[in-house]
Amino acid sequence: MNYSHQRLLHFTEQVFIKCGMNEQDAKQAADVLIAADLRGIDSHGVARLSGYVRLYEANRANTNAQHKIIYETPSTATIDADQGLGLVVAPKAMDIAIEKAKNVGTGWVAIQNSNHFGIAAYHAMKALPNNMIGIAMTNASPLVAPTYSKQRMLGTNPICYAFPAGKHLPIVIDMATSAAANGKLEIAQRTGKPIPNNWVQTKDGEESTNANELSNGGSLLPLGGHKGYGLASLVDVLCGVLSGANYGPWVPPFVAFLNPLENLPGNGIGHFLGAMRIDAFRPADDFKNHIDNWIDAFKNANRINKNQHVIIPGEPEFLLEKERLETGIPLNDKVKADLQELANKLALEF
Repeated sequence: MNYSHQRLLHFTEQVFIKCGMNEQDAKQAADVLIAADLRGIDSHGVARLSGYVRLYEANRANTNAQHKIIYETPSTATIDADQGLGLVVAPKAMDIAIEKAKNVGTGWVAIQNSNHFGIAAYHAMKALPNNMIGIAMTNASPLVAPTYSKQRMLGTNPICYAFPAGKHLPIVIDMATSAAANGKLEIAQRTGKPIPNNWVQTKDGEESTNANELSNGGSLLPLGGHKGYGLASLVDVLCGVLSGANYGPWVPPFVAFLNPLENLPGNGIGHFLGAMRIDAFRPADDFKNHIDNWIDAFKNANRINKNQHVIIPGEPEFLLEKERLETGIPLNDKVKADLQELANKLALEF
């Protein structure tokens, strides 16, 4: 069964309000989650809603957070998120980055003391209507082993770049720096399907196709080996070390049943966001004309199979969003049951 995005958006807002959020923040948090479902990133949509509620119940997520800027220059800022949800503070931080870019060409905001911020693309894409390039990344709880290790040291640490175009859809490069996002493992667990043998390793460092391997002490593998390890490290340093958040093995877990480690070096989870005004480098229309030319060239590249089209980064998500706005968002039985249980607990109608 498919559910209209409006229904899911309203239900998600009500859940956050029941958890103590004001209406404006609840709408913002819900919008980030539903955007993920619309774009086909089902692992980061309403499937995560009960996880946020459990963090709130465990006093690890502040639904009445008072965000504040603790360092600032004309082009930069660092925000203390007051242990709030990244779903709320990251869009606000991106707005600050955009305003700084309007004034001085670029804007950069680091965030500490935060929680999970949903899909990186949501935040990076906020720059697009302003003729800006958007950048968003976050560190995450350690599930990924560095090259030649079997110890979890890094998160999936996603990174996103969003580039505006003219006649074409924007280019949106949104990816985890691990071989697969943890959400894809969760989807495989719900469906009972095996995973590719280069996604995870056992606790002894052997490759595995078991989607439940992390529960057995295993770890995710970096994207493309050492290169993915390098990208994950870059995200961890910008989001954690630069902002004053935790980093490496000290990043707090998303799941509420696991407690953060003791003697943490920083505060909460960290994010890093940026906006670059195109006309700080060249006229925006010239840039967008050449982006369109770039897209045309790649779309017309010689194909291996004439039935397979060359895909531009972000294209499948934009097309799926258009489809799901019309036909609704599909939810599997486990997610539906989870949301119904949440509704019963909070005296809401699902």
